[in-house]
Amino acid sequence: MTENHTCRRNVPDVDITGLVQEDRVHSTLYSDPTIFQAELDKVFNNTWVWVGHESEVPDTGSYKTAHIGKQPVIVSRDRKGEIHVLLNRCRHRAATVCEGKRGKTRSFVCPYHGWGYALDGELRAIPKADEYDGVLEKQDFPLVRVRHETYNGMIFATLKADMIPLTDFLGGAKKWMDLFMKQGGGYPIKVLGDHRFRFPGNWKIQLENTTDAYHFPVVHKSFVSSLDAQTSQVFDFLDGDGFVEDLGNGHSVMVMIPELVDLEDNLDAPIPDRFKDFAAELAKEGKDEAEIKRLVRAVGGSGFNLNLFPNVACSMAFFRVLRPISVEETEIHHVAIGGDGAPAAFNQLRMRLHEHFQGPMGFGTPDDAEAWERVQKGSYAGPDEWILVNRGQSKLKTSADGNVAGAVCSETGMRAAYRKYLAMMTA
Repeated sequence: MTENHTCRRNVPDVDITGLVQEDRVHSTLYSDPTIFQAELDKVFNNTWVWVGHESEVPDTGSYKTAHIGKQPVIVSRDRKGEIHVLLNRCRHRAATVCEGKRGKTRSFVCPYHGWGYALDGELRAIPKADEYDGVLEKQDFPLVRVRHETYNGMIFATLKADMIPLTDFLGGAKKWMDLFMKQGGGYPIKVLGDHRFRFPGNWKIQLENTTDAYHFPVVHKSFVSSLDAQTSQVFDFLDGDGFVEDLGNGHSVMVMIPELVDLEDNLDAPIPDRFKDFAAELAKEGKDEAEIKRLVRAVGGSGFNLNLFPNVACSMAFFRVLRPISVEETEIHHVAIGGDGAPAAFNQLRMRLHEHFQGPMGFGTPDDAEAWERVQKGSYAGPDEWILVNRGQSKLKTSADGNVAGAVCSETGMRAAYRKYLAMMTA
């Protein structure tokens, strides 16, 4: 049984009505600790938050830890194969019962007083249980179960008792999630590895970034310079046919490379020169031409970034998860993905491509992180305290799905996120 608690802890009374306008937001949103505390409750505690992918808990006893805002949770799979999301807090004196990022276990045991919990959260063991005779019944004190639902392998959890079903919340984003999951090359998506880092800036700065193509040729010059001529042309997309589309509920998609939107289209196209060695390696493994072309087309990832409000992006070829730490600190979790059962050469190349851009020594993420830090620093300067999100506002159109859309370098996705943010913060 899931205990649906909307947690409200010292929620400050703030009014941000005048701080979020259709074409700009006030820099106070980056730096006011009172607003940050209100966000934890009004946003993160009151919506669906991504906590993991099913491949991260593949077997009985598998677990991973995650957060809903600042609240720690455990995602586990029990002996019946069912997934659970549990608040990571002993019911006795509140210590966390699991500190590992992921692994396998038979149970969760509090390190403070030894209370033991099953994989589904049931309280199974209490040292010196006779001292609780007449004052405590074990069945009344399981780990708190959090409501969760899954879409296409992605696990979301919510602390809001009456939150709408996940499929309704995702709405127009489901189409793009389905497209994103095709990059397994015919194999199910599987998490291959991950890394985390923190930057000294507000979480909304990162939320903006994944739907911002405008910065790419400026911030990522070093990445583009590291590419061969053919690949660098692929990433020269600002004047192309890409677009940003508002998908509702704060979600948006930024299509940078339209020809890579559906990785199951155009499978008869010639193999690009940059992937010919990879194709040859697949042939040595005995793969036929049809599968080789499918894997080659999928290995580089999709041609779009999908922002799912408030904390996760399906970003071309990986998951990017944000976690608010404080008003001026955010943790970023980059999750590399490949194909479950796919040829070793496929997953190895996926990892190498991930390292090239997203890795700690890569050509992309370190530059992004410096830009985010500079935004935080600069937001304190001068009398003009507004952050502009009006690019492309006068050139909007209607997408094929009937949604508001703008050019690939427009700030349509940022406006979509802030519209949802304002609605939640003023609810």
